Amino acid sequence: MVPPRPTGSGKREGHAVSARPPEGASPRRSRTGSAAGEKPRPAETPAWILVARLIRPHGRRGELVAEILTDFPERFHQRARLWLIPPPRVGSRPREMRMENFWFLRSRIVMKFQGVDSINEAEALRGYEVAIPFAERTQLEAGSVYVSDLIGCRVIDLNRTASEVGTVVDVDRASSSTELLVVRPAGRGAGEDLLIPFAANYLVRVDAEHRQLEMRLPEGLLEINAPMTEEEKREAAEASRRP
Repeated sequence: MVPPRPTGSGKREGHAVSARPPEGASPRRSRTGSAAGEKPRPAETPAWILVARLIRPHGRRGELVAEILTDFPERFHQRARLWLIPPPRVGSRPREMRMENFWFLRSRIVMKFQGVDSINEAEALRGYEVAIPFAERTQLEAGSVYVSDLIGCRVIDLNRTASEVGTVVDVDRASSSTELLVVRPAGRGAGEDLLIPFAANYLVRVDAEHRQLEMRLPEGLLEINAPMTEEEKREAAEASRRP
């Protein structure tokens, strides 16, 4: 099988989130900046999904230590066929490989590929990314969605005559028991992102084909998310200086 040529470095088989009831997830004020940067994810389907990155040889028989780039490491038991995508300095096409064996080493994985039997052969693969075709990405249970599929989606509020709220630029999984969509409002600049709970009570539909989330947001949510006034900023600064 001749694999397609990659378009960039692909996407990680990364985090998945589920829409849950918004318990303990009160509306949050906007925050500054976003880990996802200024540009939303392009709508094109990536050719590859990354599952690991080869770091260095391990041992004398061709094994390599790799960084795990998937939330589903248990699936390596079912993935004997993998593709190695070379770093830009090499510039060659992806190579289909058979994985003979693997084992976990603390937070990483040690991988042994068929035909790679020496330190020198393993060293030649340093920096390669381990990938699977997009079609082989792990299928999620109903109600869950990949974070990478949410990035770049437009948020449509059906309670506001289907008006566009903005574009998802990140998902905050740490600040609350319910994941928060970090939304760049339409017509606003950086630094004024909204935090909207990704909650089953609000979510109507994830339209992956048209890259949009249809939601019914409660009245007042977007107003609470509005940026702080100058007076509120001064009060917050004074409160932070109090003993």
